[in-house]
Amino acid sequence: MISLQKNAVNFVKFALQCKALCFGSFETKSGRNSPYFFNIGCFDSGYSINKLSRFYTNALVNSGIAFDMIFGPAYKGIPLVISTSINYSLMLGKDIPFSFNRKEMKTHGEGGLLIGSPLKGRVVIIDDVITSGISAMESISIIKKTGAEPVAMLIALDRMECSVDRCISSRKSAVQEVAETYGIPVISIASLNDIFSNVMNDINLSKYRERISEYREVYGIL
Repeated sequence: MISLQKNAVNFVKFALQCKALCFGSFETKSGRNSPYFFNIGCFDSGYSINKLSRFYTNALVNSGIAFDMIFGPAYKGIPLVISTSINYSLMLGKDIPFSFNRKEMKTHGEGGLLIGSPLKGRVVIIDDVITSGISAMESISIIKKTGAEPVAMLIALDRMECSVDRCISSRKSAVQEVAETYGIPVISIASLNDIFSNVMNDINLSKYRERISEYREVYGIL
């Protein structure tokens, strides 16, 4: 199993290759003008989603979190939880159950809100990013209603930005707020620090250094 740092560095490089990580000028949902944009939807082939799930698996194993199954919130969490379950099972030789939810309750056929293995025991939530914390709140609520226990959340990227729902002066990110509110660790494959390190070390990306530094000064957290 590769180290956390190497896993993060390799992930950033792969995200750049897949154009899931782009630099320029992008307006976020909160109206901020971000110098970079991350779109997990760009991992859109069998090869790329398989490799992406290896990064998730490495981060999960390196975290040392004890868990019984994984859960992915609809919609982006669905391919993530399925592919990570497959990769985790193959890499570690241990079959790991998964589950995901529908956006709406199904009233015919088998019915219900959940698809996959029944939620039970210690559950890790797998998603792409945490922006406002709404998806995390919904996932935790679903898990707890079944009597299972959410023990961690695993995301691809921690933007390390002040939460859009809080005053910038609070200097708390959405990731930190989820961890504090629900008392569970939030693990990320990579963070803004890893992106910035890549920019600092890559001459082809040097033109973005100043803009990212300025953005971090305004919205960044320690």
